[in-house]
Amino acid sequence: MHTSVALLLELGVILAALSLLGTLARRLTLSPIPLYLLAGLAIGEGGIAPVPAAGPFVEAGAAIGVVLLLLALGLEFSLPEFAVGMRKRVPSALVDLVLNAAPGAVAGLLLGLDGVGVLALAGATYISSSGIVARLLADLRRLGNRETPAVLSVLVMEDCVMALYLPVLAVLASGGQWWQAVLSTLAAVGAVLAAATVSYRWGHHLGRLLAHPDAEQLMLRVLGLTLIVAALAELVHASAAVGAFLVGLTLTGETATRARAVLIPLRDLFAAVFFLAIGLSVDPDDLVPALPAALALAAVSSVTKVLTGRYAAARDGVGRRGRLRAGTALIARGEFSLVIVGLVGTAHGFLGPLVTAYVFILAILGPVLTRLVGAVPLGRSHPPRADAQEGAT
Repeated sequence: MHTSVALLLELGVILAALSLLGTLARRLTLSPIPLYLLAGLAIGEGGIAPVPAAGPFVEAGAAIGVVLLLLALGLEFSLPEFAVGMRKRVPSALVDLVLNAAPGAVAGLLLGLDGVGVLALAGATYISSSGIVARLLADLRRLGNRETPAVLSVLVMEDCVMALYLPVLAVLASGGQWWQAVLSTLAAVGAVLAAATVSYRWGHHLGRLLAHPDAEQLMLRVLGLTLIVAALAELVHASAAVGAFLVGLTLTGETATRARAVLIPLRDLFAAVFFLAIGLSVDPDDLVPALPAALALAAVSSVTKVLTGRYAAARDGVGRRGRLRAGTALIARGEFSLVIVGLVGTAHGFLGPLVTAYVFILAILGPVLTRLVGAVPLGRSHPPRADAQEGAT
């Protein structure tokens, strides 16, 4: 077998650099995500050190990274509990849709985009990055916080909306008819409902089939099944993230505990590659003309996401600090927004650089704000006992 020296060298340098950046971020008690994104920008196309040999590996690894992030997140919860929570959070999902699609739609109209362009920009501002938020919650050790179920419900609802939205956008962007869009949407919805039903009714049998005393066998079984489910979800224009999350929810008890233990190192590796890949996909020269519009759009949609998170957490009875943490956690945009631009293609010349700049700004700003909000007290208006309880939520 021929070994590519360039591939090995580039990957080695990339992983060593990511290790140094991660160490620096943790010494500063920050999430490493912004530093990974900046590293991708520095070594990507138009950057100071391109990595052509490692590019295909990073692209494939990024897709696996999103799947592993959502699988690990699903392993933290049980499907019955999460299903009950989802039903009572439908109002939060509606508020999220209205507040966060509106800035993109209005901006599209002001920029003179056609109907498909307006629809695409509305979707780009609506959808948060499941991958970034999942890693952020883990990095900041907030998976056990009281506001976290509300945040996850918003993310999963958004991914379900994407199962309806992406087929419609793909058909309209390619010049297809309305009935084709309807058929694609029905197929996506049917697939998501079928996967959820199988997980809910027969999930315990699946856990027994995957369980194995050997850690290697358990990792191979869980990861193999997750990738298959994620691929089937993508095939019907649903979200690979939703598929991976459902697999994680299905596994409970000792199987879930052991699966988390064996998958965490793999998750961390490919998650770092995922954030690097977002930066790699950006050409710095394309960002400069779009920065003013992207900054304005980022400012408005950051506020609307904070309002969404506060509303969702307030419905769960979370305190003031927890509501603000929920809002800032949802700010980051990422993979889905870039997928939306890819579906529309080059027919809307300004849309691609605008959304790319917008995603990059919020992918960095979101984790930074989330970390700062968790570290800075909101004031002394609460008595000490209430503050202590709220900090634990």
